Amino acid sequence: MRGLKAMLWEASVLDPNEGIRFHGLTIPDCQKVLPPAPGGKEMTAESMLWLLLTGRVPSPSESRQLSAELAEKGQLPALPNTLHPMTQLGMGVAALNHDSVFQAAYERGIKKSEYWTYTLEDCLNLVAKLPALAARIYRNVYYPEKSIAPIDTNLDLVGNYSNMLGFGNNEHLTEYLRLYIALHGDHEGGNASAHTSHLVGSTLSDPYISYSAALFALAGPLHGLANQEVLRWQMAMQKEIGDNVTPENIKEYLWKTLKSGQVVPGYGHGVLRNPDPRFIALQEFCKTRPELQASPMIQLVQQTAEVAPDVLKEHGKTKNPYPNVDATSGCVLYHYGLTEFKYYTVIFGVSRALGALTQLVWARALGLPLERPKSYSMDALEKLIKT
Repeated sequence: MRGLKAMLWEASVLDPNEGIRFHGLTIPDCQKVLPPAPGGKEMTAESMLWLLLTGRVPSPSESRQLSAELAEKGQLPALPNTLHPMTQLGMGVAALNHDSVFQAAYERGIKKSEYWTYTLEDCLNLVAKLPALAARIYRNVYYPEKSIAPIDTNLDLVGNYSNMLGFGNNEHLTEYLRLYIALHGDHEGGNASAHTSHLVGSTLSDPYISYSAALFALAGPLHGLANQEVLRWQMAMQKEIGDNVTPENIKEYLWKTLKSGQVVPGYGHGVLRNPDPRFIALQEFCKTRPELQASPMIQLVQQTAEVAPDVLKEHGKTKNPYPNVDATSGCVLYHYGLTEFKYYTVIFGVSRALGALTQLVWARALGLPLERPKSYSMDALEKLIKT
């Protein structure tokens, strides 16, 4: 992606000849006009921040006011026990880099052609540790009084994960998690978490650092939180419709959602233009399970999937009116007793490691370069269009 004109970056533009400009100001310009600290001569970080945020050179008093505000906000809090599970997962994965074999080998000095072997070892180690880390977070947040089962070498990866979560006796949930984690393992490289992992990995950060960055991308509402939104929406529909579920009632609720300016969660996709094969696979799983077929929530998901595409086509604002994997994935977790919404993205994070870490190994094996697309400010884009 080197040099590819792919990003809007409003605050600065890098010229190959004269260097960086911040809202049109060169470094010498900034040194002349940005206020220094009282008694100092060099421009301050606060005055640069003011310029980057506003496009305007601050006065000395404005710069000092910002300094005071930052100083007031700068005290570090203790880590709360209510810290979001995804934040804990990202921090935990990053902390595991203490034992990175790639980092140790790189510091020792290795051939570029050997990068992939140490990366592979790190990736396998991380995949192996993720279930225990994710289960510990679940127990710490929701059931701190309960101990975690030890890893059983006779169980598969997800069998151990389910057991450590406390669902080892729930064979239905364990089987569902096996399917869920395998299906969510990879979805090409353009999605936010996969691309983040690849981008950070292109700097030769070790797999732990690279994948921790991916997890923080996955935590965003527009990415990894989708199945939670679907579940909330379906539960709200269920509450409003009650037991009298008909195609007409579902259609009315769909239109109510759309007319309120909201999207119908779990439908459409940034790439797909047909029903998501992952959704179909999960629905096939549901059809083989009598307990799921008897579930009012799963029945509502299935009925909604039959009604929603025609409504969305009539609405005319989506390129893909069909259900994606999120339309059902969280609802099945909820049915089987894993009811803590905020934790669902952690399961997604355990799964997505399979693909993101695979790509890191291949990137090192193929010697892929540092990713460095070209960015433009709005002014630069306007000039580019005019020419």
